[in-house]
Amino acid sequence: MKTKEISFVRTEMLAPEPAPLSSHSVSGWIRTNLLATPKDVVLTVIAIFILATSLPGAINWLFIQAAWVGADRSVCATVVQSGGIQPEGWSGACWAFVGDRFEQFMFGRYPLDERWRVILVAVLFVVLLAPLLKPSLPRKGLNAILLFVIFPIVAFFLLHGGVFGLAEVETPLWGGLMVTLILSFVGIAVSLPVGILLALGRRSQMPVVKTLCVVFIEVIRGVPLITVLFMANVMLPLFLPTGWTIDNFLRALVGVALFASAYMAEVIRGGLQAIPKGQYEGADSLGLSYWQKTRLIVLPQAIKLVIPGIVNTFIGLFKDTSLVSIIGMFDLLGIVRLNFTDASWASPVTPLTGLVFAGFIFWIFCFSMSRYSGFMERHLDTGHKR
Repeated sequence: MKTKEISFVRTEMLAPEPAPLSSHSVSGWIRTNLLATPKDVVLTVIAIFILATSLPGAINWLFIQAAWVGADRSVCATVVQSGGIQPEGWSGACWAFVGDRFEQFMFGRYPLDERWRVILVAVLFVVLLAPLLKPSLPRKGLNAILLFVIFPIVAFFLLHGGVFGLAEVETPLWGGLMVTLILSFVGIAVSLPVGILLALGRRSQMPVVKTLCVVFIEVIRGVPLITVLFMANVMLPLFLPTGWTIDNFLRALVGVALFASAYMAEVIRGGLQAIPKGQYEGADSLGLSYWQKTRLIVLPQAIKLVIPGIVNTFIGLFKDTSLVSIIGMFDLLGIVRLNFTDASWASPVTPLTGLVFAGFIFWIFCFSMSRYSGFMERHLDTGHKR
């Protein structure tokens, strides 16, 4: 008896169905992220209330009633100062003050005719940094040598002058964002390699090396940065031969770099301790020397694990550069605060406007470092996915 064939094989694939509305619509996103649980609903309501009560006033002060153009404080004066000329209750931000002093905020007292040198250094820095930040571009070793070895030498002679027909500009005339970026760049460029050496030294089996590294790290971490800056500014010259001197700016660079190196060492040490013992044993089984094992096996994995900590140290270093004003140097925040004493711009809204501007500049750089850190974490996240 012949059996009837009842099986059937589809020859065409079904057309894809559209995604549920709850997964890609605005209402679906709101339900998933803002209203998923009673706790989320309460927090969302509180956040909306805070934004509704504070955001309109902030926008009004920052943009709508702000003074954008002017030559003195008269455009930013309150009712009392202007004799009632301004509208009742007007007290918007004084962006005219920022516009008038913008170049000073960027360059400090650097001579006007020589500021092209600062701009040239900034352009060279961006040109060398951008390829280094792009993982797919080749020749990273050459790029790093140009940025961290050649560029600082060229930048010093361009900024300081005194050679090749360039007028000499003493470091006391440097200021503003230029000083902030120089301190940050040198601190970052020095603290990472020195921090790696200190971390390796602290884990060393040689008692002398380990003791020296531990003492340095614990002493530097045990005092605030202001103390380190004072020591670099006041005590460092005492250890020099008679007649020798070190520029105040260089002293600040040394203090900032040493301070950041101690914190960086502990971040790197945390990454080294997170490496499984099998990685060390595997490297030893291949016959690699200590430095080969460290350079090729251990350090790449350790640094990848502690990228958030490294960038967090860089961000803290960038913000801490404002403390150099304690020793008579004027970074971005210092030069902004210095201009508050100018009688031509003295008004109740000028200080807050200047601080908002300085805070926004700091936020731009810190947020950029944070976003790049996230990008590198995703790019290198190959063996520790969760």
